[in-house]
Amino acid sequence: METIRLAWDLRERHKFSYWDSLIIASAMQAGCSSLYTEDLNHGMILDKKLHIVNPFK
Repeated sequence: METIRLAWDLRERHKFSYWDSLIIASAMQAGCSSLYTEDLNHGMILDKKLHIVNPFK
């Protein structure tokens, strides 16, 4: 439930899709420092914890 709550919070704050928010929330809770995806803005840092990296940039 904690992951889902965090996903909804991220979705509301950043206007991400629910599924992207769920992936981000899962990465945050797993303690990841980087998330590689082409679906989000390269270089974005979320909650001062998770750095978004587009592997094609």
